[in-house]
Amino acid sequence: MSVAPTAPSRPSTLPPAQATTPGNYFITNYPPFAFWKPEFVPELFDALERPPETGSPEGGPPLGLYVHIPFCRKRCHFCYFKVYTDKDSSEVRAYLDALLAELAAYVKTPALAGRRVRFIYFGGGTPSYLSVEQLRYLTEGLKRLLPWDAAEEITFEAEPGTLSEAKLHAIRALGVTRLSLGIEHFDDHVLEINGRAHRSKEIYRAYRWAQEAGFPQINIDLIAGMVEETEDRWRETVARATELRPDSVTVYQMEVPYNTTLYQRMKAEGRLVAPVADWETKRRWVDHAYREFERLGYTVTSGTTVVRDPARVKFIYRDGLFSGADILAIGVASFGHLGGVHYQNHHDFGPYVETVRAGRLPVYRALRPTPEERYIREFILQLKLGGVSASRFARKFGADPRAQFAGPLAALHAQGFLVMDGDRIGVTREGLLQIDRLLLEFFKPEHRTGRYA
Repeated sequence: MSVAPTAPSRPSTLPPAQATTPGNYFITNYPPFAFWKPEFVPELFDALERPPETGSPEGGPPLGLYVHIPFCRKRCHFCYFKVYTDKDSSEVRAYLDALLAELAAYVKTPALAGRRVRFIYFGGGTPSYLSVEQLRYLTEGLKRLLPWDAAEEITFEAEPGTLSEAKLHAIRALGVTRLSLGIEHFDDHVLEINGRAHRSKEIYRAYRWAQEAGFPQINIDLIAGMVEETEDRWRETVARATELRPDSVTVYQMEVPYNTTLYQRMKAEGRLVAPVADWETKRRWVDHAYREFERLGYTVTSGTTVVRDPARVKFIYRDGLFSGADILAIGVASFGHLGGVHYQNHHDFGPYVETVRAGRLPVYRALRPTPEERYIREFILQLKLGGVSASRFARKFGADPRAQFAGPLAALHAQGFLVMDGDRIGVTREGLLQIDRLLLEFFKPEHRTGRYA
């Protein structure tokens, strides 16, 4: 696939550091979701009628499965995912049946027929909200439709307060290899004021049980800059996290998307700036966390991740997502990518379940990116992992990124965010701490929408 070089060098468009204002800053895809449209859904249906591409230098894309579980005990004030806190057991069962029916429809298509899934991700919401019986019902049905025997990684998100010793052993028995605990913070006041359902006592209890259950990998999530965060509170949270010695830690910087209860409160009060730390402070706090873990021998492996043993601890789902894998996503509002087409399901519970019951795929919007956009997508996502190999991109896409992005690369290198070392285009620590805003430099002009710090 050949990609024509972009325009030569242009002035940097990076804004200065600023207070946290409403909007989505964390980049996980390209082109932005705002460009995915209902009128492009037929593109996905066409793609499903074709077997996967196998003619690239790297062979056909690996296949991943994303399963969205939208149920939670409580909605966090900063949560922007599609979650529900008001569904009874009959509605939960109807949703699980819809997931299985949706998957059954997909696996019959030429694009999925006979393929083996390499990695699986249960996200939410709160997958651990489900009972052991519900989890067994769901996973047994999934395995019948799309066997897991070739899966190298099965990730499962969990909220500490929903876990018991028996449930964790059951989750491990289902085949989960990577447990991701949504801890976010260790200070009970910070947890409460931000709408989290769990408290620190439940964190320690759940972590001990998870260790005893024998998960090959345990990841913990933290968020820097939550409401009423302070320097001392953050440093104490980092200290407690290091004491646990998890296999990996994912550290996010607090943002306030428009579809959060925190933004609605800001809007009602006429506030333009979110009541959270500014970007410079959040970056400094994340850097502190990374340095504390590095003192213990951990390695920073992305803009958000620090890992105890990189040779052993992997995140195959993320790496697949960032390198062009097919992601079969099922569930309300879930995002997927199949046959070169991005897609998202219906974003409300009722329409999603009703559409599946009617025998139709519940796809709401889609987009087939151009070859240039696919190139940009993979390049920027790989930069989030700390760097890219120019020769690999040249082999895969037919264009060297050092020529394709000569202008942006020169600008970011001059500002100290990138290092150019032969074949490798690397991101410095300063660059990693603000990687999402730097990625805008590589966007096509028509895609530079929204507000990024």
